[in-house]
Amino acid sequence: MALSDERRAALEAEAGQIIGRYPRSRSALLPLLHLVQAEEGYVSADGIAFCAGRLGLTEAEVTAVVSFYTMYKRRPVGDYHVGVCTNALCAVMGGDAIFADLQRHLGVGNDETTADGKVTLEHLECNAACDYAPVMMVNWEFFDDMTPHSARELVDGLRAGADVAPTRGAPRLCTWRQASRILAGFPDDQAAQGHTAGHATLAGLRIAKEHGWEPPAASAAPDARPGAASRGTASPGPDRAGTPRASAAKSSAAKASPAKARRPGPVEGGQQ
Repeated sequence: MALSDERRAALEAEAGQIIGRYPRSRSALLPLLHLVQAEEGYVSADGIAFCAGRLGLTEAEVTAVVSFYTMYKRRPVGDYHVGVCTNALCAVMGGDAIFADLQRHLGVGNDETTADGKVTLEHLECNAACDYAPVMMVNWEFFDDMTPHSARELVDGLRAGADVAPTRGAPRLCTWRQASRILAGFPDDQAAQGHTAGHATLAGLRIAKEHGWEPPAASAAPDARPGAASRGTASPGPDRAGTPRASAAKSSAAKASPAKARRPGPVEGGQQ
């Protein structure tokens, strides 16, 4: 890792803080990877070696984790990682069109960075915000109900250095490296700010209040599970081995096909 002695010492100290949060040091691998990503903008071979050395793991073990989780990048990322959800719902609502338009507008392909180093574009799987489809994320902050036009305005603003605010969550964007540092466990001052639930998520609650709808009261009816109502009576339960109905069915089948009933199966004949 190409770091000054001063920066390496600071990184070692922060790595120690992270490791100290866990009873087993190897449990600190995920936040430690975010920490080295915050330093270089991606997880380099030197970053992998640093994590392996601090946690007593092999570099192969660390690499296996890095290559499994898509939030860790193996090559440099721009100041703003722009993700467009192209999973099923977002795709049919316009996500595919947004992604294709941004590729043309920025002149980059998937997982590529603009020449000015400002924006890295990537198509993402579900962002768990389907009620706001199509959704984009910038450094893991939400931008809801997007269109090709609003997506172009967003990336142009990012490249121009404009103040861009997410639709929900933090009131302002941080850079990719700052976001990685937050994920490492060193939060900024925005954790308790902003709002996470928007109009679409709260629509059902709003409609219920407008109509005075309330959840039904807890029922005092007897246990309605199968067989529960007839518990302690002569009424037969489900057709299980040993019940009157199951025994009667077996008896009827034996009378209807005596040859089959007498023929021993593999277990009855002693064969395994």
